Amino acid sequence: MASKSLFSAVAIALIATSSQWAAAQTSTQGSAPAGTAPVTRDQRKAETAAANKAGQLTPAGQNGPAMAAPTGPAMTSAERKAQAQSDAKAGQMAGAGDAAAHKPAAKTKSTKTRSERKAETAAANKAGNIKSGEGSFR
Repeated sequence: MASKSLFSAVAIALIATSSQWAAAQTSTQGSAPAGTAPVTRDQRKAETAAANKAGQLTPAGQNGPAMAAPTGPAMTSAERKAQAQSDAKAGQMAGAGDAAAHKPAAKTKSTKTRSERKAETAAANKAGNIKSGEGSFR
């Protein structure tokens, strides 16, 4: 009984493999419609370049989403350079990195003199409000 099931499994695997091989052969042979000349390399390159410009190519990988069409200002390189130079002269350029997310706090002037701060700190230390050393966490 075991030999019959083994034979059946081998037969099914053989049929599945041969059908895939036959399908692969027919798909490569039937790629060009009958009665037309094959596409040259230059024609294929032109078609690919046009599809790339139109945003119709699929990114590298398998079956990913189609590329989005370019959206942005239609500025030439020279126009972008001129805009960047004028922004730099006006002081509107952000620094390198993530400068927009991190802006340093504005510096404020103290209203107390150094001697007033020292006296205040000494008074707080004498009153026990400033803890230091190993015993400060008890």
